Amino acid sequence: MIEERGRVVGIESGAAWVETIRRSTCGSCQARAGCGQALLERLGARSRRGFIRVIFDQPVAVGDEVIIGLPEDAVLKASALMYVLPLAMLFLFAFLTNLAGLAEPWIILAAVAGLACGFALTGWHTHRTRANPQYQAQILRHLPSGSADVLQVHGSF
Repeated sequence: MIEERGRVVGIESGAAWVETIRRSTCGSCQARAGCGQALLERLGARSRRGFIRVIFDQPVAVGDEVIIGLPEDAVLKASALMYVLPLAMLFLFAFLTNLAGLAEPWIILAAVAGLACGFALTGWHTHRTRANPQYQAQILRHLPSGSADVLQVHGSF
């Protein structure tokens, strides 16, 4: 389970909006002294807050500090779907067009069509599984009030 700390900033039917602070792994990288990403991190360009819609099965209130989680297999499946499927379709369409003996411009056109088909299939699958709780972040547990590293909500949601 991939876990992140956050604060509830809004509640709707069966779900809550949780604010998290986006962090990078620059602090543990050996090349951080000469890295542009680390420089942006130090300047605050990457310290934006993120909002995520999570489902919950326990009572929560606005302002509660919580730990949210997403199963690793959901992340792996989504990554494979988003990156592998469009590329696999690109190569499949190009291979089949080449196998048919068509000229190179047709192979290129088929490859682009395969890529578009892969993205369309990805969008269709995402839309179909949008309400599946297996692929949604969940509130795992509440944190005690006054715990260290408190998030502060800026503005209204």
